[in-house]
Amino acid sequence: MTAHLPAPVARTAKAVRARLRGLRYTYAALPAFPSAATAPVRMLVGPTNSAGQGYEWARAARTLPGVAADAFAIHRTAAFRFADDYGVPQARWSQSRWARAQREHVLGSYTHVLVESLRPILGYDGHSDAAADIAVLQEAGVDVALLFHGSDIRLPSRHAARERFSPFAHQDEFTHKLEVQARRHAELIESLGLPVFVSTPDLLIDVPQATWLPVVIDPAPWATAARPLFSAERPIVVHAPSSSRLKGSARIDEVLTGLQERGLIEYRRITGIAHAEMPSVIGSADIVVDQLGIGLYGVAAAEALAAGRIVVSYVGSELRARVRSLTGREVPIVEADDDTLSDVVGDLVANPQAAADQAAAGPGFAAELHDGRRAAEVLSHWLTEKETL
Repeated sequence: MTAHLPAPVARTAKAVRARLRGLRYTYAALPAFPSAATAPVRMLVGPTNSAGQGYEWARAARTLPGVAADAFAIHRTAAFRFADDYGVPQARWSQSRWARAQREHVLGSYTHVLVESLRPILGYDGHSDAAADIAVLQEAGVDVALLFHGSDIRLPSRHAARERFSPFAHQDEFTHKLEVQARRHAELIESLGLPVFVSTPDLLIDVPQATWLPVVIDPAPWATAARPLFSAERPIVVHAPSSSRLKGSARIDEVLTGLQERGLIEYRRITGIAHAEMPSVIGSADIVVDQLGIGLYGVAAAEALAAGRIVVSYVGSELRARVRSLTGREVPIVEADDDTLSDVVGDLVANPQAAADQAAAGPGFAAELHDGRRAAEVLSHWLTEKETL
């Protein structure tokens, strides 16, 4: 119906419907707020919980002496939801009664708040970013830091200028929205003057003053589900994109489908699979093609490395050098881009023992950098700074 209404009226009608849907929820139907911890340092991270990382960072922080931590998330859909400590349905997010309860809980329970993607964390009050919430938190004496995951701070125009196969090379509405968002967030970073973390080291190009907070995975289920490499009739190659456009899936599909048609591989394009089922999906693969064009590695690549799979992706020499400088480790991912993917996968299939030897470095790399220990160490400097002064 709203398609035939003037745009402003249609937007208002949509907002009213969302608010009415929220009224279906009662406090009894919502997850209870966590009990207030007694630890001297109490951290909250939220509200996006992107790829379940808010929850994982909270688990990592809990390993630190004297630190308690919770992860909060807005539940936009019941499907593919990652674990968290508490959350709220999207429809309830804008309800004033819930927002008051959230504000009371946060201000009364936590000493530190890690705000993801500059999204409001105290309830939606019409603001598109968390600046107003941050002011409230700081006034209450809460230490605040910012955390960014990727497209929330990566400047498309900068990326397109330096990367030949950048997904942002074509100026369209999608790219424009990300450009506006990244510029706005960069301005807020400067004006707020807060500690900043980024989840992947490529983002240090966009936020040089930030600290890399490594993504966290549990290596165990990935290692347990992994079968021996090259034990199927044909090598199995998997691509499971979280964002087809940003991952370069069109080119990946084209290349891998071509190799399958030549009888060289079995290609499995994965969509719509819950995260809990992914260890068996990745564990059944020999080769995992993560992404082309961005120049990074993230959660999906770390999980595939933990499974001992041969991971193929565009990492880029700059990021490899940065990881080497920060950690002393080489990223054990096979390099490929739009032009070289076919030859790279073909060579891996033709030389399975050499490929398997390279994959053997993956589990150790994933455990050392991404099992939560390094993330806890990074967080400790922010969480315990005042305690040690």
